[in-house]
Amino acid sequence: MKRPEIMCSYLNFDGNCEEAMAAYADALDGELECCMYFEGSDAENHVPDHWHGKVLHAQLKIGPWTLMACDAPPGMYTKPQGMHVQITVDNAADAEKIYAALSKGGTVTMKLERTFWAERFGMWVDRFGIPWMINFQGDVQ
Repeated sequence: MKRPEIMCSYLNFDGNCEEAMAAYADALDGELECCMYFEGSDAENHVPDHWHGKVLHAQLKIGPWTLMACDAPPGMYTKPQGMHVQITVDNAADAEKIYAALSKGGTVTMKLERTFWAERFGMWVDRFGIPWMINFQGDVQ
């Protein structure tokens, strides 16, 4: 089997996708390449009127990585479980900056610190309900 050339995460939100993607673009120095709404799309008739301004599909480019997301239609959202969006960075300063930005207002499950496998590692669930991990291996082998 040939390996996939591109892999990305696709996140679902419960109505706050646009706010989350803007926060991720800011924290991760990304560029929002695409943001389509239910309104004006073929999906418009499949959601209630109050959902028309919600995100049908968004795409955030972060270096070579792509993060995609949408607002799940009402009644279709489920809280993320059994997964984390994992970030690997090249230096401790970036790990600290990203961790501070994305964990603010969320729930830290493992504070950013040195571990036996990484110079910096941390885990949290952000204020939008998405679980994250960040890793900077550094001089730990």
